[in-house]
Amino acid sequence: MSMLEAKEVLAETVRGRGRITVLTGAGISAESGIPTFRGPEGFWTVGSREYHPQEMATFNMFSKDPESVWVWYLYRMGLCKQAHPNAGHLALTSMEERIGDRFTLITQNVDNLHIRAGSSLERTYQIHGNIFFTRCASSCTNAILPLADPLPSKEKGGSLTDEEKDLLRCPACGGWLRPHVLWFDETYDERNYRFNSALETAQRTRLLITVGTAGATTLPNHIVNIVYSNGGQMIDINVADNPFAHVARQSDRGIFIQRASSEALEQLAGTIDDKNSDL
Repeated sequence: MSMLEAKEVLAETVRGRGRITVLTGAGISAESGIPTFRGPEGFWTVGSREYHPQEMATFNMFSKDPESVWVWYLYRMGLCKQAHPNAGHLALTSMEERIGDRFTLITQNVDNLHIRAGSSLERTYQIHGNIFFTRCASSCTNAILPLADPLPSKEKGGSLTDEEKDLLRCPACGGWLRPHVLWFDETYDERNYRFNSALETAQRTRLLITVGTAGATTLPNHIVNIVYSNGGQMIDINVADNPFAHVARQSDRGIFIQRASSEALEQLAGTIDDKNSDL
C-alpha cells in the first residue's frame, strides 16, 4: 500500500505544481557498488596506525599529512570511477526532465554518479562536495577545479610520485590543492556546499523524497524539519529502518517505503507522464 500511496502523492504534487525535492544518501550509491564511507574500505593505515574515516576526512589530518589523505581519496576516487549510475540515478534524471524548475536534487554523495547520470548542475546541490574536484587548501582563490586527468587511482599502501604532487599544487599559489569535499571538522557554507540554497529550497518544498540516507549530518535533518514545519509531505525510501523512516511513520504526511532505491525510484518516476504532469 505504501508504494501506491506514494505514487498518488507524487502525482498529485506534480499536478498541483508543487515543488519536489529529493535528498539522497549513501544507499543509492551502494546499489552501484560504492562501499559506504564508514565501511571497511574507509579505514586507512598510515605508518603503524589505523585511522578511522572520521579522522582521515578532516582538515586537521590534511594539514598534518596531505600526501596520505590524498592517497586515500585517490583510492576512493578509483572505486567511484569503477561504478556506474544505476536505475535510481536515471529515474531521478527522468523526474528532473519532466518536472523542470520545480525539482531539486540535494545529495550527500561525493561520487559524481548523479551528474554522470544526467542530473543538471543547476538543480543538483552537492552539499558534501564532489571527489572529482579540488580547490586551494589555503583558499587563495575561490576557484573549484577538476581533478587533473593524469592522476591515477591508488591502491592501499600506495604513495604519490613527484609528478602527481605537482598536479596537486594550486596553480595560483603553488600550495596544496585539497579535495572539494566537506570534512568532518568543517561546516557547511553556501559558496562550496549550497547551504543557504538548500534551506531556501526546503522552505518551498511541498514533497520531500529522502533516499538511502539516515540523516547522520545536520543539514539533511534541517531540511526534513523545515519541510514538516511548513506542512509538506515526505516519502522515505530505504532498505533499512532509519530516523527518517520513523519521522515518516509518525506523521499522517509521511510514507516509508522499505525497498531498494533503484526499484522504488523507477516506479515513482514512471507515474509522471505528460498526461498527469500538466507541465
